[in-house]
Formats: sequence, structure tokens, C-alpha cells
Amino acid sequence: MKTADAIVAEWRDKAGSIYLKEELDQREGLVREILELKKEKNAIILGHNYMTPDVYHGISDFIGDSLELARRSRDTEADIILFNGVHFMAETAKILNPERKVLIADLKAGCSLAESMTGEDVRNLRKKFPGVPIVSYINCTAEVKTEVDIICTSANAVKIVESLPSDTVLVVPDGYLAQNIQKHTKKKIIPWAGKCMVHELYTEFDVDVARKSFPDAKIIAHPECKEKVTAKVDFTGSTSQMGKYIRESKANQVLLMTECSMGDNLRAEFPEVTFISSCQTCPHMKKITLEKVRDALKYERFEISLSEDTIRRGRASLDRMLAIV
Repeated sequence: MKTADAIVAEWRDKAGSIYLKEELDQREGLVREILELKKEKNAIILGHNYMTPDVYHGISDFIGDSLELARRSRDTEADIILFNGVHFMAETAKILNPERKVLIADLKAGCSLAESMTGEDVRNLRKKFPGVPIVSYINCTAEVKTEVDIICTSANAVKIVESLPSDTVLVVPDGYLAQNIQKHTKKKIIPWAGKCMVHELYTEFDVDVARKSFPDAKIIAHPECKEKVTAKVDFTGSTSQMGKYIRESKANQVLLMTECSMGDNLRAEFPEVTFISSCQTCPHMKKITLEKVRDALKYERFEISLSEDTIRRGRASLDRMLAIV
């Protein structure tokens, strides 16, 4: 097991590609305090790829995208799980770990996409399209998870859709993800009109400008972007798939069309690659700070509470996905 000094040294090294030495000095005390609290409380921290580097590196026991963290949360023996991400992610961890205390550092860390759909909306879709299976992107509330047939992530969405015994599939709540799935399946995809406030900002004009300005760069987009954007880039994939593509393509220059901190965190993983920022920031993800992480552990706040029925029904849709992938 790594010592606190070793963890802090690694944190300084990886976060050092973004922060000044003076900034790291100011934050180091918080990092050490968080490490002590994790040990004292038998807690683990799950860190989403969109966390800032100071929160992402070092203090996170597991890092990755929604699918990876969902899997990791099931395997822990910790008493407390602190999810450094947005609210629906912490809800997912609670659904998979009903017996454990699940915390989030800021209850206001929401998601424009998840908030675009309610359980009632899903029930109304069932009435409008009887017999059509409903797949929900994992970026949805616990309430929506209880109403749909199966969950998917951006990494496995096509596989999940293809697994269903129906020629028509409803995909909610992300309309752009649904458009991108449609390109890879012969099934008819019926979308919901939700969207991510970060990824909807990218346009095909942005891709055209990037091509002219950086002709040697590999342009990578998230499937939450418009289909007109993903049609023009070199690669479209989830946050975990982005890293794999960079590694396998041996790209020297990369321009990412996703949340800012994804590029910041990949810089530490690929120091030999030049990352060209196209930066769009998620204000919800940025609510999670070291100070709030420290306080969440210290005071064991803010706890995610879900009813037994929500956990049972939400777990069923998640388990169906996990059984396939």
C-alpha cells in the first residue's frame, strides 16, 4: 500500500501539468487531510473523468467513466463511498450499494441532461409506443432508471441496443447520443430531446476551424455531441474510449470536443501528446472541490437516500446492462 507521501508526490507530479507549484503547495494540506479521513472512515473516493486534476489525481481510489465507476462501486468493501461527480452518478452508486453510505460533496452538482426527463415522461412514452423497449443512457435520474428496461453508457450503447429483440428502440434522454447510435444500427431509434449543456455547444463549424488551424491533429468528440459534429471528426467515443484511441493511434496532437478537465487529466497520462484545448466547462462538475471533498468526509455529508423500491427497480435496469457488458 502506498504511503501518504508517495500518493502526494504522485498527485503533485500529475497535477503539476496544470497547476503552478505555489497552487500545489496551497492544496497539499487538503490532500493530506483527505487521505487521513479516508483511512479513518474506511472510505473510498470514485473520481469521474471530468473532475479537475487536483480532485481527480491522488485522492481518487478509482477513476474513469460512468461504466467503470459503476463496476468499481460494486466491488468495494468500504463503509463509505464518496462519488466525485454529479448527482445521478452518486445515485447509481447507491443503487448498486444500498447497504453502504454514499456521499456527494455538493448536492447542487446536477446534470442538464439527467434533468431533462422524469419518470412520468418515460411512462407516457410507454403509452405512446406500446411494446417498444426503452434504453436509457446512464446519465439519468434514479427515478428514470426505475422506469426503463435497460441502461447503457456511451461506450456500450450500440451493443445494448443490438441486444434487444426489437426492430424499434426508444433511446432516452440524450437525443444526440440517439442520433449517433442510429449510424451504427439498422434498428429504428426513437430519441428523446434531452441534451448535455456542454457537448451541445460544439458545432460542425468548430471542426472545420480546427481542421484548418491544426491539420495534423486528431479530433475526438464525445457521442453526446451533434451527429453533424461526430460525422466530421476522426473518432467518436466515451471518455474511456478516448484514451484508448489516443494510445493506439499514436497521435502527436489531439483536440478533444468534450469537457475541459478530460483534456487536463489526459495530459498527465500522455505527456508526449500535445493537447489543443477546445474547452467547454461543465459548471456542475466544477462544484466538486478539494475543500468540499474534505468536508463531505469529515462530516459525512451529503448522503444519497433512495427508497427500497427505487433501489430495487433501478438495480434491475442496471444489472441487465452489466450482464451484457
